[in-house]
Amino acid sequence: MSRSPTFAAAVEQWRELNTEWRDVIEAQFVAAEEATRGNLLNPRGKERRVDAFSLFYGPDARARAYASEELIAFWSTTPRVTFADYEAAAGVRHVCQHCGEAASA
Repeated sequence: MSRSPTFAAAVEQWRELNTEWRDVIEAQFVAAEEATRGNLLNPRGKERRVDAFSLFYGPDARARAYASEELIAFWSTTPRVTFADYEAAAGVRHVCQHCGEAASA
């Protein structure tokens, strides 16, 4: 089965953006580790053995539920970057193929 050129281009664009975004959140994770002296998880997060890196790419509510006070303070000066935020900053627009209206990312 062959893909349409439009779909193939969209997949390639997504892959490139995702790779760039992962680099951004990995750098943010390293900076947060330094700023918090490795204290990224609150007691509940430690008890549940949450992967601290997952706080940087998972849902915001989950991240804040398991983040230490130090990490939350870090995010107040260096906000978490979601993939949707990264797409928007890169100027990616989603357009409905049926009506031509801009769709939310």
